[in-house]
Amino acid sequence: MCEVNQTQITHVRLLGFRGLYEFKILLFIVFLLTYIVILSANSLIIILVTTSDQLKIPMFFFLKHLAVYDVLLTTTVVPLILDVIVKGEGKVSLVCCIIQLYCLCIITYLQCFLIAAMSYDRYLAICHPLRYSSFMNSQIFLQLVIGFWVLVILLETSEIIVMLQLSFCGLNSVDHFFCDYPVVALSTSDITVLVLHDFIVTIVTELFPFIFIILTYICILVAILKISSSSGRKKAFSTCSSHLSTVCTFYGSLIIIYMAPSEGGSTSTNKYRTLLYIVVSPLMNPIIYSLRNHEIKKAMKRFVATFRTVDWK
Repeated sequence: MCEVNQTQITHVRLLGFRGLYEFKILLFIVFLLTYIVILSANSLIIILVTTSDQLKIPMFFFLKHLAVYDVLLTTTVVPLILDVIVKGEGKVSLVCCIIQLYCLCIITYLQCFLIAAMSYDRYLAICHPLRYSSFMNSQIFLQLVIGFWVLVILLETSEIIVMLQLSFCGLNSVDHFFCDYPVVALSTSDITVLVLHDFIVTIVTELFPFIFIILTYICILVAILKISSSSGRKKAFSTCSSHLSTVCTFYGSLIIIYMAPSEGGSTSTNKYRTLLYIVVSPLMNPIIYSLRNHEIKKAMKRFVATFRTVDWK
């Protein structure tokens, strides 16, 4: 409950890009074009994997879901950023702000688990190729995806329930351009339980998958080094190079955001770092797989050829 001299917060004021307002037209164009490219590139990946029979294999099933998560991630955040740029600052209801944070966390955790599942897929393909088909099939894919959703929703829902027990009174300004964890700083309640809960959820959803990825790649590296021919080693490494690039892009951005210190403890510096995860990672994933994966290239050429042969009259 709020004290007598405090006002209950009903809306959150997002301060946006303070100091960059004279460049707001340029910022709006850059974010809008980037958003369009992200939607188009990831939608193309989804269409190619869905329609191409040659891509009906586990790795591309995971890639399609990764593209879906990238679309959901940017759509959850970028429209609000565009609104903040146009208006100079944002005003969002506290409930909508918490909902955005809830969706953002769910998508982030889903990506962590999915990228870990992709590393296991590469591990089986390189280290146990003869048993690959028995360990990876459509039924297992479906069970994995459903399991990830159930686990993530349960964990994040419990965290949001704890957050909803907090009191938000007094000042309502946040130095950010979307609803991220700095919103919690507006609470006048003791957030010790929430911080502890968030720490546990982060370990389960981000740290454990990252450790699992490292372990699988250690096994992959050992297996590759045991291959006698250089051409065989090169071919084995090429099968996981795209996924390894995705791991570096995704976890690299998370590490920069949450672990690299800001100069003077500035939250302003850290808020701009979040763009690495919100914009750069979803933009890079389709580029990585389009440029490095021969099957995607072939499917794209077939798609373009089919598109050109369609009679539009």
